[in-house]
Amino acid sequence: MSVSEVFARRATLSRSVRLLSEFRFEQTDPARFYTALAADTAAMVGDLWQASRGEPVAGCTLLDVGGGPGYFATAFQKAGFDYIGVEPDPAEMHAGPATTGSATYVRASGMALPFADASVDICLSSNVAEHVPRPWRLAEEMLRVTKPGGLVVLSYTVWLGPFGGHEMGLTHYLGGARAAARYTRKHGHPPKNNYGSSLFAVSVADGLKFGARSGVLVAAFPRYHPRWAWWMVRVPLLREFLVSNLVLVLRPR
Repeated sequence: MSVSEVFARRATLSRSVRLLSEFRFEQTDPARFYTALAADTAAMVGDLWQASRGEPVAGCTLLDVGGGPGYFATAFQKAGFDYIGVEPDPAEMHAGPATTGSATYVRASGMALPFADASVDICLSSNVAEHVPRPWRLAEEMLRVTKPGGLVVLSYTVWLGPFGGHEMGLTHYLGGARAAARYTRKHGHPPKNNYGSSLFAVSVADGLKFGARSGVLVAAFPRYHPRWAWWMVRVPLLREFLVSNLVLVLRPR
């Protein structure tokens, strides 16, 4: 059974519709949105681990690069993982339950993780790679700290996909700098995800090339699509517009 096959059973149309409906609340009710996303992500990572190792997740050490305000910590601890969060922005940590829960948090950059080689079972990064200027340096660091036979799960928003502009909406198709300028004129302040400083263009092709070059890619699929639409990842150009978020599953050597 392939690494992604167990999770594929969960990747139904009803799940996709449910997650899409939750995206409406990202700005107005972030607790609702991120709680739902965190629960779905914990289930996905649990499925990938089960398929890869054939054993439960209880006791597995998971390092979450870009753990944010703590909603992921709650979901992963509930699922049985030993959770460690990495977050460079203290404001993000204080925006949710991160500082009130029992999870371990470390303030650090994902591009220079303060962890020893081969020290965790699973390294996860959810929707962070598009926010750093060197996303594949981030991926290399994730591989470095993960034990041989463990899993690296790197998921990111594709720039040319419908959500690539984040709060700038579809105006990112005008170009990132133009979209940011337009948002600033309309709202009187720059977007939180500002192109060129906190938002960068990352493609599906970039991720697949990194996986092939590193020789550690075991699966790649659209995070929010139903299983019957996963074929899109295999079609150049089309995948850049239709795969809104790509999951790379990597196995360190």
